[in-house]
Amino acid sequence: MSATNRPRIALLGFSIECNRFAPVATEHDFAIRTLMRGDTILEDATSPAPRMLGEMPGFIAEMNQGEPWEPVPLLLAMTEPNGPVEQGFFDQLMAEWETRLRAAGKIDGVYCVMHGAGLTERDDDPEGTIQAMLRRVVGPDIPVVASFDLHANVSDTGIDTIDAYIGYRTNPHMDMRERGAESAQVLRKLIGGLKTYIAKVRLPIIAPTVTMLTGKDAPNRPYGEMIDLGQELMHQAPWAGRIVNVSVMGGFAYADTPFNGMTVVVTATDKDAAETLAMEIAKAGWAKREKFFPTLTSLPDAVALAKATEDPTKPALIFADVADNPGGGGRGNTMFILEAFHAAGVRNAFVGVIYDAGLAAEAHSLGQGAKFTARFNRSVENDFSKPFAAQATITALHPGPIACRRGIFAGGTVDVGKAVALNLGGITVVVISQRVQCADPAFFESFGLDLAKARVVVVKSRGHFRGGFDEFFKHEQVIEVDAPGLTTPMLHHFPWQNLPRPAIPLERDVEWMPQGANAGASA
Repeated sequence: MSATNRPRIALLGFSIECNRFAPVATEHDFAIRTLMRGDTILEDATSPAPRMLGEMPGFIAEMNQGEPWEPVPLLLAMTEPNGPVEQGFFDQLMAEWETRLRAAGKIDGVYCVMHGAGLTERDDDPEGTIQAMLRRVVGPDIPVVASFDLHANVSDTGIDTIDAYIGYRTNPHMDMRERGAESAQVLRKLIGGLKTYIAKVRLPIIAPTVTMLTGKDAPNRPYGEMIDLGQELMHQAPWAGRIVNVSVMGGFAYADTPFNGMTVVVTATDKDAAETLAMEIAKAGWAKREKFFPTLTSLPDAVALAKATEDPTKPALIFADVADNPGGGGRGNTMFILEAFHAAGVRNAFVGVIYDAGLAAEAHSLGQGAKFTARFNRSVENDFSKPFAAQATITALHPGPIACRRGIFAGGTVDVGKAVALNLGGITVVVISQRVQCADPAFFESFGLDLAKARVVVVKSRGHFRGGFDEFFKHEQVIEVDAPGLTTPMLHHFPWQNLPRPAIPLERDVEWMPQGANAGASA
């Protein structure tokens, strides 16, 4: 430890979920979300409404609760899920992380905010590349802790280069701050002399996103049951007192990597505990494999359900456009549901949030109250983002930053750029200029829209909206729609090149013979 007895902890992060079939992510995508260096990281992390997600604020707050320490903030890069990161930009980030780390001098520990489903144009495992660099620079004896989204795809390098692996346990992700705090607790123990082993067991299950809910009241939660089992068993004999962390990583199919697949990762004080517990949880998950085949509602049936809400005795409904989820790399601008609902005359409906910077800019130039022809997707980005036009009235304008209040964005600030609410007859559509998934009621409420009075709500989100809109809609009021898009859970639509095969649900008759866990000891 440093001579001052104040451990110096390097702080950094790289957080992006990469869909191999989506457009390349550039520096601009990071800059408009979170691209921070040095003390700016600390300032944002300790602010009342951070722009960054919750892991780093949680880590710093927990560290500040304990013995004195010295943060050494390096570089934090995170953005909305997108395509592979432009290689030149990632190379610049790598050079800067290493330069800043070497310039920092003596370091007693490292905390990394990772996602675990990143890609670059030439690297299927950029998180592993970063972690390998960290280990090379700090040496084998300095503890490194990394936290990951539960959609992480777990590579060998991803566990061999660190001392503790901390994954989210909730989906929607309501525990980001808590996992950051846990990372701080574990890092202090490692600095104090704790030695760890990390084991992983991968299953031939490429879990569709809609099968990965964790909430106790979720209708189908085989994945959540695996997470619950891990948390129960780690406190029971023969593992009690030997387990540091249990993480069940659902994976992110659209990354299309050779190490895709649901993976149990256990950090423990000895090899046997790590390996046997990881295998126990994996076997329990394999027994639930039939539950990982997705079921969605067809678009014609969704239209009929939306029209049926005109009957006041029926409950209001929220429709999830799961195939065009910006939280998975979707463009947030497909028109399939909006066009079908508009054509059917659906009324008292809100749709959001549609990513169309050109349309939002035009509306701002016309001003509130103006009537015009709203032309969506004037420049088509992909096969799914088709043009659609309708007569519209501009009902509200918004300058950009939105103070969020629920779910994954709760207490934070999300800048959606110039935004507008358009009334297309009985449907009000929120259009934004910076792509983000609709996971918080504030994306509607910022325009004066009262969700409690809506009969139909359509959200561009896969599942995180459940953590934000649950005060208005119970699980039985959620309709997951089967429409085309870059994030459809119907995985047979994609031209996979790298996924390990065979795998559920792409194939049904899949065999799995446990071969033991892969383990690595901490430095």
